[in-house]
This record gives sequence, C-alpha cells and structure tokens, in this order.
Amino acid sequence: MHVINMFIKFWRRKNYFVSVRRNLSNPLTVKKITMSKSKEKKHEDKFEHIEDALTRGEQFIESNQKMLINIVIVVLVIIAAFLGYNKFIKNPRIQEASQQIFGAQNYFAKDSFNLALNGDGNISGFLEIADNYGSTPAGNLAKYYAGLCYLYTGDYKNAIQYLEKFSSDDLLFSNMAIANIGDAYMQLGDYKKAAEYYKKASASKINNFTTPLFLMKNASAYEKAGDYASALKIYEQIEKEFPNTPEARDVEKYIARAQMNLKK
Repeated sequence: MHVINMFIKFWRRKNYFVSVRRNLSNPLTVKKITMSKSKEKKHEDKFEHIEDALTRGEQFIESNQKMLINIVIVVLVIIAAFLGYNKFIKNPRIQEASQQIFGAQNYFAKDSFNLALNGDGNISGFLEIADNYGSTPAGNLAKYYAGLCYLYTGDYKNAIQYLEKFSSDDLLFSNMAIANIGDAYMQLGDYKKAAEYYKKASASKINNFTTPLFLMKNASAYEKAGDYASALKIYEQIEKEFPNTPEARDVEKYIARAQMNLKK
C-alpha cells in the first residue's frame, strides 16, 4: 500500500512537470512570460527615472537653497507691498477723491462752471481733483467734468485736452466724451476733425438715443466742411435706421438741402 501511494505521488509529480514543460514550450505561454517580464522592466525603468528626477530635484534644492529662499522672500514682500498699498494708500485715496468731488459736482449742476473747475477755497475744483487723484475713478471723472467746464466757458483747446485724458469702460459714457471733443473742434472751425470724432462716437454702442444724435452732428460737420455727399449718406442712414427718433423728424429737409448743394 505504501508503494502504491509513492507511485501515485510520483505519477502526479511527473504529470506536473510534464505540464510545466508543455506550457513552457507553448509560444503563447512564452509570450506571456516575456510580456510580463517586459512590463516589469518598464515599471522598473519608470521608477528609476522618477527616482533620478527626484534625486536631481533634491540636489538642485540643496545646491540653490539660499537663492530659492531669497526668491520666496521677494515674492512675499511684493504681495505684502501690494496688499499694503491697496489698504493704506489706494483705497483711502479713492474714498477721499469720491468725497471731494461732490462739491464741484454741485457747482456744475448750478452752471457755476468756473467754481466747479477751480473750487472756492473750501471745496476742491475738478482741476485739483484731476491732478491729485487722477488714478482714481473720481479723479478720472473729474477730467471729464473739467473738459465740459472748459467747453461751456469757450476754452475749447483745454476742453479737448481734458476730454482726451478721460477714459471709461462704459462705451456709452466714453462715446459722449468723444462727441464732446467733436463739439470743441466744431467751435474751433475744424469741421473735418469734428466729423472724425462724431463718426467715431456714433460707430459703437448703437442705440436710439445717442447714435442718431451723433450721426446728425456728423452730417452737419460734413456739410460745414463742404462734403455734401457724406452728409447726404448719413442723413439717409438716419431716415432708414432711426425713423422714430427726434433726429428723423426733420431729416427729409436736410436730405433735400444736401442734394441741392450737390447739384451746384
């Protein structure tokens, strides 16, 4: 019985090794083993690359530790300076300028343009606010008001100067300032220049309020400059595109006038 058991064990062991040999001789088995080894090799190579990169990074940090610390300090100083500037300088100046402009605006609303422009000794005028707080929203607005004050008091060159300094992200507001520059050039008799500014003002932020107004001014400037063809084209544009606006009510007579001047 013991011999039989030994034979059975031997037979099983023999079959196992035969099976292993067969599997090893099988091309598919060999391919799987090869692929497995290849994957292991790739993983090993990948880890080696990562280790090399980490080692190089550590070496760089160790070699340049002082420089990196200085860079971090500089960045922190810049951030602190920026935050400090906003908190202790910029924001207080914005608030101060906003408070100061109210008095000048009140004078402007009363048509007291000289007082609005120059102040009264107690209240700052637009010129002072524009000069001292020009980088703030209120200081920027003061430039526009100063330009209007000069325009309404007949100082057209200074009006142009201050209106050109004004800037706004609001296209409607910006176009108003551009058209005001056109008004100043009209008063100076430079009709071609005025037409350029009116054209620019009417070209963006199209609406039924300011666009036909600026177009009418543009056409008038062209007529003053003797360019009746351009004036006629704009009058016809108003009639076609803005028929329900105040500017379109009498536009037919302006069309007739431009046509008549073209025939001369």
